[in-house]
Amino acid sequence: MKTKPIGNEYFDGWYFKCQKGQKTLAVIPAIHRRGRETVATLQVITETAAWSLTFPADAYRSYGAPFPLRIGENIFSERGMRLKIHRPGLSLAGRLTFGALCPPRYDIMGPFALVPGMECRHRVASMYHTVDVCLWLNGQKLDFNGAQGYLEGDAGRSFPEEYAWTHCFFPGGSLMLSAASIPLGKLRFSGVIGFVFMNGREYRLGTYLGARLLMKNQGTVVIGQGRDLFLARLLKKRALALQAPQGGLMARTIRESAACRTFYRFYHDGQCLLSLDSHRASFEYEFSE
Repeated sequence: MKTKPIGNEYFDGWYFKCQKGQKTLAVIPAIHRRGRETVATLQVITETAAWSLTFPADAYRSYGAPFPLRIGENIFSERGMRLKIHRPGLSLAGRLTFGALCPPRYDIMGPFALVPGMECRHRVASMYHTVDVCLWLNGQKLDFNGAQGYLEGDAGRSFPEEYAWTHCFFPGGSLMLSAASIPLGKLRFSGVIGFVFMNGREYRLGTYLGARLLMKNQGTVVIGQGRDLFLARLLKKRALALQAPQGGLMARTIRESAACRTFYRFYHDGQCLLSLDSHRASFEYEFSE
């Protein structure tokens, strides 16, 4: 889905994640605009380190809706990535090849995707896919062949002021949950979107399906939706600093644990389908307590 710029403040970015065992790599290409200022950024995050790079606006090229796109010598598409970065403290080069993407049945935002003026629109391009990699990071070869992949994006003006987001792979699938304080005109409400994808089936959570934020407290998020219940509890974070959009530009610092210990439990129609204690979950928790 191609998202149109909103006024003079705008960002559009994608989150490419791949993981094998305890090894994690996420790459975030984005374009940002505020007034006459436009910049491109590229962020790289592993389980132990994070880098944020800035490029001039003319280094960014978009050739389709939404892919392929290019930032400098780095190319991103639905089939994979080609990376070539040589900056102080970061040398990253190689190719990542994706298997067939597995998109959700319909837009993760549901009918909210059609609401004009949304502060931030979330997109999921693939809930799960395979990744083969030939990649070198700071002189070390990364063995990601047969890895798991996930692809999502955000576009709008700013990240929500307060939100929690998590993603995790598990045998046979993956899950994602985002709960945020959403401004809409003069109103503000708690918005929920997410999925549990397991055994080839997608279980959807969304405000537009009746999902409600029941609890947010010290890294714990609980969502109720009819007879469904989703719990995510951050047990041990490994937070690294990332830049996030505010008013179009990267003016905010958030902290993401790209591979941390998190407990999940998911009930569907009153039956527990998933109980998971993972040491390789991704988690951001930006709610004030």
